[in-house]
Amino acid sequence: MSNVIQQTAERQGSDLYIALKHVESWTGRLRQAGSDVSFDSQVKRFWSGDVLFGKLRPYLAKVTRPTSDGVCVGEFLVLRPRVSNATAPYVEQLLRLKPIIDAINSSTFGAKMPRADWQFVGGMAVTLPPLPEQAAIVRFLDHADRRIRRYIRAKQKLIKLLNEQKQAIIHRAVTRGVDPNVRLKPSGVEWLRDVPEHWQVRKLRQCGSSAGGMTPSMEIRRFWDGAIPWVTPKDMKRAAIGDSSVKVTDAAIQETSLRLIDPPAILMVVRGMILARRVPIAWTTAPVTINQDMKALKPAQGVNAEFLARSLDSAQEAFVPLIDEAGHGTRRLPTDRWRNLAVAMPPEDEQATLVRFLHEATQTIVAAIDRAEHEIALLREYRTRLIADVVTGKLDVREAAARLAEEKEEPEPFDEIEDATDAEEDAGDDIGAVPQEADA
Repeated sequence: MSNVIQQTAERQGSDLYIALKHVESWTGRLRQAGSDVSFDSQVKRFWSGDVLFGKLRPYLAKVTRPTSDGVCVGEFLVLRPRVSNATAPYVEQLLRLKPIIDAINSSTFGAKMPRADWQFVGGMAVTLPPLPEQAAIVRFLDHADRRIRRYIRAKQKLIKLLNEQKQAIIHRAVTRGVDPNVRLKPSGVEWLRDVPEHWQVRKLRQCGSSAGGMTPSMEIRRFWDGAIPWVTPKDMKRAAIGDSSVKVTDAAIQETSLRLIDPPAILMVVRGMILARRVPIAWTTAPVTINQDMKALKPAQGVNAEFLARSLDSAQEAFVPLIDEAGHGTRRLPTDRWRNLAVAMPPEDEQATLVRFLHEATQTIVAAIDRAEHEIALLREYRTRLIADVVTGKLDVREAAARLAEEKEEPEPFDEIEDATDAEEDAGDDIGAVPQEADA
């Protein structure tokens, strides 16, 4: 393969525009960019059939083969076969091999934004089967991938329905309680509507004190790889948080402005691309620290952290309009806005009762969601192993590929199948960021 570098500052009307966020990890499916996309730096031109390999954070396996000409950001290697015994469709599958991705990732440079180097990628030794076998491999894997995506899409739809059912139960409990005969009163708040007569309506600032976070310098290694959770937006995937993917040391707390947040506390994301759809909310079950894209709310006396977190998570229709564009696709939730959000608060003993009720009422739904997510993980693992076995020749698929019937590709929404990686990429920048306090 040759690394094609044809730079331009212009995008023609019919050109595709591809940034890293437009490519789905491990599958290569493309999200269509808007027609009004503009860029203020040089981009690379590619041809239909070229293989694009994302060199920034190569562990994300952003490999795609566009079917139209266009331009892409400089974080892609534009690869084009230069020998007659290699085809672009086969090379695309080859570059999606996990051992290949792992090897490239281990060669990266740069702590903040790890990038692959073309000299390493281009120098990797690979085996090339005969052209008819390359075509059979691609045909078989495309066929298998369509079916795997279909299964995953069905599981994702099931999870969506289960989450909607769970949220309906939670929303009713945190706005009405569980007594169907309770007397109601107008709350004066649109998202709350009527609430039980004996509940109070409070601004969030009256429910506790807030704290921000920061990122210690990555250059000081004694701050990192400790035992203290350092929560960033990419960790906000569960309702209860007691751990994180990255951890800091006692030295980071003692020598910087990073502060330990004792449980119970409510965590929320206040800055990042992840705010496009909702504001992630969680409560803590262990001492944690947070980065500058997060806020923590320490509940006041008489406020149950889990009840308040569930109330806030149910208030997404009130949260989302408060979000501002911060530039470059990043969004932020200003402190002076979310602190004035109104919530309904029952007496303390009733809060605890409602928390217990919600655990019992949603445990079957949560278990079903966990099973579906586990099945999706197994399907992705199976796909990764299948690609490895087929591309390396451990599994001969020539006869199976010859028997496959032609299939019409079904249109499918980009975000319904795989986990979106935009937020994870955005959060990944935090580790190497300049130390700073949250200004949201």
